[in-house]
Formats: sequence, structure tokens, C-alpha cells
Amino acid sequence: MNVYEIQGSFGFENLKVVERPDPVASPGQVVIKVKSTSINYRDLLMVKGQYNPKQPLPLIPFSDGAGEVVSIGDSVTRLAVGDRVAGCFFQSWTGGRPTRKNTAGTSLGGPLDGMLAEYVALDERGVVKVPEHLSFTEASTLPCAPVTAWSCMWRHGDVRPGDTVLTLGTGGVSIATLQLAKMAGATVIITSSSDEKLDRAKKLGADHTINYKTHENWSKEVRTITGREGVDHIIEVGGVGTLDQSIRSCRVGGHISLVGILAGMQSKLNLTSVLMSDIRIQGVFAGPRDCFENMNRAITAHKMKPVVDKTFGWGEAKEALQYIESGSHFGKVCIAVND
Repeated sequence: MNVYEIQGSFGFENLKVVERPDPVASPGQVVIKVKSTSINYRDLLMVKGQYNPKQPLPLIPFSDGAGEVVSIGDSVTRLAVGDRVAGCFFQSWTGGRPTRKNTAGTSLGGPLDGMLAEYVALDERGVVKVPEHLSFTEASTLPCAPVTAWSCMWRHGDVRPGDTVLTLGTGGVSIATLQLAKMAGATVIITSSSDEKLDRAKKLGADHTINYKTHENWSKEVRTITGREGVDHIIEVGGVGTLDQSIRSCRVGGHISLVGILAGMQSKLNLTSVLMSDIRIQGVFAGPRDCFENMNRAITAHKMKPVVDKTFGWGEAKEALQYIESGSHFGKVCIAVND
């Protein structure tokens, strides 16, 4: 089979198509014919060597992918040949609280080989069936970004009808947040530097939009929208570069889910507002398999369709990563594998 490997050292120039033996299902494993993969910002950082410079190489990148089960090993009971499935981000975290044992070293696309391959063999415990109304391309977007959004709002938060949710930007996590929060009856505020993207977000159901280039102190706009109360839940993908304004946008007793570092990793931060306003800041890193399955039930019930911005061909992985790097995307970017 053909796979993409990061070979020798990091960088786009070292992401190459190579041949590997076709995988065989060991006991407890299934072999999946991958139909589509989707790209997370983490995948871009991994290829460039900025996520884990100590990651052993070669590595098949990309944590997210969907396809069809084509063979099963002995003792497999959860899945059957022909099932439409996706791999879980954490292969060993099936439910309950995260531990070093069920998370460290168990994520696809680093340190484990990922989904940018024609076939993969995965433990059946790290695979879920995907909603029948979704294409393989749409299903391939689910394992990381939407599961992270779900974890923010329901594993750590308690988003209810009428709550206000603020999400930053229009990438995969933010657009999934918008879609899932609207399914739950929440009021959603979304930010972007592009009025065109904000218009697209409105068509998806966003109640309020803020251009953070036009309104550099965008937390004031959030306060105005919410009658100076602030929002209930914030999905914070920027990191320290935006966290101060997120804190100022949060209501007393509100909840901030810290899921990204797009605007920086290190900075001084005034914690007085966090203390005085009883704000909870929670780090969120994807979620367990049962979150994925719960989310899929909700997606099926509402017939939700993930937003796919663009799909690249098998030979265009570098171009797809460069497109993510440009920040031009709205929602998810995918790569077709076995058409």
C-alpha cells in the first residue's frame, strides 16, 4: 500500500509517498480501507517539527480519517466487515477520566502512525461507527475537532438552551462549536478577521459576529452584546494571545475551555479577573471514545453535516497543509485517499 511518511527530518520537503506492506489484522484489530483524512492544526505543526521535535521518524501523520472495515482479527466483537468507521484520536481512552496510561503515547498521527495511508490496522477499542447520513469525507472531520468541541461544552461544561457560547475564529473546532451549540439551543457569538467568513457563519446559525480586526478590543463588543454580563462558555483556540480578552468576555462564574495556541503559547497574564470573577479555565485535549459516540448520536438525530471547506487529492498533501497554514479555510480541509 501507499502511505505518506515524514522521513529523516521534519518539513514539507520530507513528507513523501512510500510503500509499506499491507496491514494484517492481529487479534482485537480491524483493518480499515481509508477513504478520507482531514487535517488539524496539530498535524501541520507535527509535519513542521513544531509540535514534538523529539517525535521518532518515520511517521505517518494525521490523526483523523474515516473508511470501511475490510478485515477483522480474532476476538473482534464491536465491529464487522463493511462497517463505516473512523479512528479515535486517543486509541486507548475509551471513557472516564484521562490518565497517563490511556492518553500518553496513544494518539494517532504522533506518536502513533496516523491515517494518511491507504489502509490502517487499529485496535477495535479505538474505532467508532460513523453516522450513516455522512459521506466518508464528512465523517473524516469528526475525530478531533468536533469531539474537542463536544468535550468543551458537555464533558467539562454544561451548555444548555439559552446559554451564550463564544468561539474564536472559523477553523475546525470553532465551526463545530457553532454547529453543536446551535443544536443545543445556545446563542453563539463568533469572531473572525474576515467579513466574508462571518457572513458564512451567520448562514450556519451564528447569532452575533465580531470582526476582531475592526474591533481590536473585541471583548467590549462581547460585553455589549450580552448586556455587560459576559458569556457563559468560551471556546478559546487562540492561547495566550487572546486569553486576556476571553477572560474579560466571560461572565462571573463562567467557563473558558482552552483548546488552542494559534495566537501564542507564552505570555504574562493578569489573573485578578479570573479570581475575582470565579472563572474556570479548563484545558481540553480531544476526548474519549464515549464522547465521540455520544456526539455521533446527536449528529445523527439532528442530521448535522460537518463543514468541509476543500478536499484535495491523494498527491496533494503538501498543498493541503500549505492551505491550512495560510488560514484561508473555513471549517475542515480533507484529503481523498481511496476514491
